Amino acid sequence: MKLAVKIVHAEFARDPEFRGRFRQEVAAARRVSGAFTASVVDADPEADRPWMATLFIPGPTLSDHVKQNGPMPSSQLRRLMAGLAEALRDIHRVGVVHRDLKPSNVLLAEDGPKVIDFGISRPKDSELRTETGKLIGTPPFMAPEQFRRPREVGPAADIFALGSVLVHAATGRGPFDSDSPYVVAYQVVHDEPDLTGVPENLAPLIARCLAKEPEDRPTPDELMRELRSVAASYDTQAFIPAQRTSAEEPPEPQEPPEAGPEPKPLARRRGIRGRAALVAGAVAVLACGVLASVQLIGQDPAPGQDTTAGTAPAAFSAWEAKPAPETGGVPQCAYGAGRVLCAQAGLVYALAPADGTVLWRHSVSEEIPGGPPVVSGGLVQTSANGGRRLEALDPASGKQVWKRSPSGSGSVRYAGGTILLTGADGTVTGVDGASGETRWERRMPGVGSFVSFAGDPLAYATRASDDGSSTRVTAVDPGTGDVRWEARLEGMLRPVAAKGGSLVFLSSDWATGNTDAVVRHTPGTKSTTRVALPVPRQDAIAGVRGNVVYVLATGGSLEAVDLDTRQRIWHLETSVSRGSAPVPDGERVFVTAPDGRLLAVDAGSGRLLGQTPPRLAADTDRVVATLPTPVLVDGHVYAAAPDGTVFAVDARDPAKW
Repeated sequence: MKLAVKIVHAEFARDPEFRGRFRQEVAAARRVSGAFTASVVDADPEADRPWMATLFIPGPTLSDHVKQNGPMPSSQLRRLMAGLAEALRDIHRVGVVHRDLKPSNVLLAEDGPKVIDFGISRPKDSELRTETGKLIGTPPFMAPEQFRRPREVGPAADIFALGSVLVHAATGRGPFDSDSPYVVAYQVVHDEPDLTGVPENLAPLIARCLAKEPEDRPTPDELMRELRSVAASYDTQAFIPAQRTSAEEPPEPQEPPEAGPEPKPLARRRGIRGRAALVAGAVAVLACGVLASVQLIGQDPAPGQDTTAGTAPAAFSAWEAKPAPETGGVPQCAYGAGRVLCAQAGLVYALAPADGTVLWRHSVSEEIPGGPPVVSGGLVQTSANGGRRLEALDPASGKQVWKRSPSGSGSVRYAGGTILLTGADGTVTGVDGASGETRWERRMPGVGSFVSFAGDPLAYATRASDDGSSTRVTAVDPGTGDVRWEARLEGMLRPVAAKGGSLVFLSSDWATGNTDAVVRHTPGTKSTTRVALPVPRQDAIAGVRGNVVYVLATGGSLEAVDLDTRQRIWHLETSVSRGSAPVPDGERVFVTAPDGRLLAVDAGSGRLLGQTPPRLAADTDRVVATLPTPVLVDGHVYAAAPDGTVFAVDARDPAKW
């Protein structure tokens, strides 16, 4: 693992103010680490020589790239603008203002732009003084308020800096150029920016970023909306430097139209080929989804569902549909009974896998769904309102077969043909999925809620010790409620998959909650394998295929861990600030981003392969709380987006998405 280490010079280490700024930088970098920055591995801001170590990111700075290759063309500039806007959105959401965004603080990695150097400026950048002391920032990329009232700098200052950075990328110079920083400061405060050479379709938007008053500048979300109106094929694909050493250079991306209608359905755009490299757009929230090959912690699989890749019908064409345009929220979808089954607020519906035709709709009141529909007992099962309402539907017609309203609150889990209801008092009830009748009921104090995995006959409950040093795992037969085996394993464990007679867990540190290892336990032999992660990961989730575990964490760190060799195969910083559970098919790994994009990564090498266009809701200022996990069936991927779209693409050729 390569690291980049920043060490403060002894001269500045003696400066309390400089130490304070460095301490702020470390804290800020940790908060946004991995999203659009280099992940912090370790740091000691209190050392005699304060230091911080981050993962090394290969790629030139924007400053170096412009020097070597000249200004960026319009298509690359749009992608850079979109990537940086998304970066600032996520940075600002965690309460951080960068204050020193400039070309030398933007790395052009193959998976997109990375923002570095938080909260600290070099002394040569801070020589201008006001009555309040040193100015923090770099004059050509500072906002007017940073000169006028530096103590009141907010997120809008980063937008101003973004405008200046984009002018530099488009022209090779800044909008306020002079050899004297004092002249630059005067121009920033009083003069209009020089946008000569900036592409005409982007100049008005960049000019808004450079407005003198903070309230007149767009927010990052507004920038992203405006970019979609600038180019119908708006995307955030990564900029790939022109100088490449690989013998296989990917083709240049086709230049999208400067303006036009919304993108056509996928079936009409399958011939458009984009770059293989991409910048991902957002996990660590509850990402609901049902897959055979992956199970999000604490969620349920579709019992009996086989979503591993198979032979795809030759006539399949990509499609997209909006089955419920009047209903808000992101569709939560699964596959079962030969249908794509989805739930949105107040609605459950079934789609034909071949073309997205709506087969039936069923109203379920205005409640928020408790996840995607699940097929159990041959019926389509839905739950809402914390498990206080259960409803089973005929998969052919969508008509109600039975309905049940359990008393009290608790968790609902589906395991094979049984629904497991766990009450707050520890009472577990097994309900027959076909009839809705109670099969069994018993007290299981301390067991908690269950998880189950497609193809595995048991359901599992875990309970960590008070000090987090161990976890008790209980395996239960869902049909009878009988306990099949129990084990106490080292560490605080969360089950993520059942494969080949073994259980796979993520192990977390008790104090921080960060995932620090992948664990496999085989009850038949009572053997346990533990593979430590090189860097602890925040709010990690995982997908498993064979002996390989794919771990995605907050900030976009995606890594593949081989449980047989006990080694990490590869690691990729995807820039996905949040993402769904990763879904592997043996050759590729699929992840859904908060803007509705479906991302594909090579499962063997970690190379980014392709992405679908973003599909944001009209109100992009709202954070998507629940990310739908993509569903993989017979070589097709079914996914959903915040604008209410459900779509399907060929899993075998992400470059054509």
